[in-house]
Amino acid sequence: MSKPKGSGVEVGDMFQPELESLLDQRQGLYKLANRLPWGDLVSWIEPLYSEVDRPGLPVRLLAGLLLLKHLENLSDERVCAAWVRDPYMQYFCGERHFQWRLPCDPSELVRFRQRIGVSGVQRLLELSLSLHREKVLAEDELVADTTVQESAVGFPTDTRLRVDCIEALWRMGDEAGVSWRRRYTRTVPKLLRVLRTRSNRLVKDRRKARNKLKTIAGRLLRDFQRRCGEAWRMIHAEKLGLIKRVLSQKKHDKNKVYSLHDPGVLCIAKGKAHKKYEFGRKASIAMLRDSGVVVSAVSFAENLYDGDTLEDTLALAQVHTGKTFESVLVDRGYRGQKRIGQTDVLLPGKARKSDSYYQRKKQRKRFARRAAIEPVIGHLKFDHRLIRCFLKGAVGSAINLTLASAAWNLKLWLNALWRTLIQCLTRLCPDTIQPLKIKTAA
Repeated sequence: MSKPKGSGVEVGDMFQPELESLLDQRQGLYKLANRLPWGDLVSWIEPLYSEVDRPGLPVRLLAGLLLLKHLENLSDERVCAAWVRDPYMQYFCGERHFQWRLPCDPSELVRFRQRIGVSGVQRLLELSLSLHREKVLAEDELVADTTVQESAVGFPTDTRLRVDCIEALWRMGDEAGVSWRRRYTRTVPKLLRVLRTRSNRLVKDRRKARNKLKTIAGRLLRDFQRRCGEAWRMIHAEKLGLIKRVLSQKKHDKNKVYSLHDPGVLCIAKGKAHKKYEFGRKASIAMLRDSGVVVSAVSFAENLYDGDTLEDTLALAQVHTGKTFESVLVDRGYRGQKRIGQTDVLLPGKARKSDSYYQRKKQRKRFARRAAIEPVIGHLKFDHRLIRCFLKGAVGSAINLTLASAAWNLKLWLNALWRTLIQCLTRLCPDTIQPLKIKTAA
């Protein structure tokens, strides 16, 4: 795919009024579209395209759809459908006239994410940080914490994984034209019906059914390897290795496989009462202490100790902001780290006996801001698609985390704009706005 062409003016658009003259210029997306430095983003992403083949879609269109997707918590399909109905979305993505057709096939967003990669979406995070440049320059202290970005996998019970192995072998056998010695098409559903029972009298039957599923998966694996031929064994070597690992792993083994389609998923325990284990990848987030702007978000492919994630998080924050922060506030899960580079790592602890009442009160107020990152992580999860990652692999987790952080920064700017508008209306029309405030509070 070659470099994208400009949107241009179509013949049918020549007699239409421009969106700029139709829309409310006080609306948030309208103002946001004019504030973001789209030219810098386009000049950075265009070299990722080749010089031959058909021209791609405009970079601003695809980048704007990705930001709108996480800003409004929509899927690829739904953000394209909403774009057709919303003229403000179209103006945000660079359209001059209202469009009645879909902006692109939803699969184009998948290919665009693959093309720009993690470094490309980090440019989108820097794009959102440009809106808060004054706050970034004014604050010298960060707040950091870790969370788990869960992957779109089912709870990895032994039964589920063994059935997944059997179904994967059936698909590979059909693709390779394998003539099975026995397929067990009717046996597997019968065993699953036994496993769905909850009677105490059938405990032994359920145990036998689980063992039988493992036996069937092993038989199908060996039968496929004997009958598929050398070429198909080489094609499916990675998948066959995963199936062998699933069938041989024990309960307390390390580096277990929890999903066939995403074998890099980790089992992470964060000490939550309602959810003992989470299956995904660890994410580290750093934000400005007072304003809450997210300046760094790093996804890790390994289950690292929280203190070991801090170095990469601070390094990325320095890249995005162009400055070194004096200190970072963390919780006691980061014990062992005192200083990283030129940044002090501050943990809450007991006050010194020599401190005065004023100093103790000041430190208590300072460390109370560390808890401000917890609701930010909650908003990232439930409002900006971090609660479950539907993108595949470690790269998909990093892209999803970075886009959620960029959407949070955009939301902060829009909320500040809305507060400014309310203040202006309050000063101009106090008799109209004040009753609305009282009614909302009641």
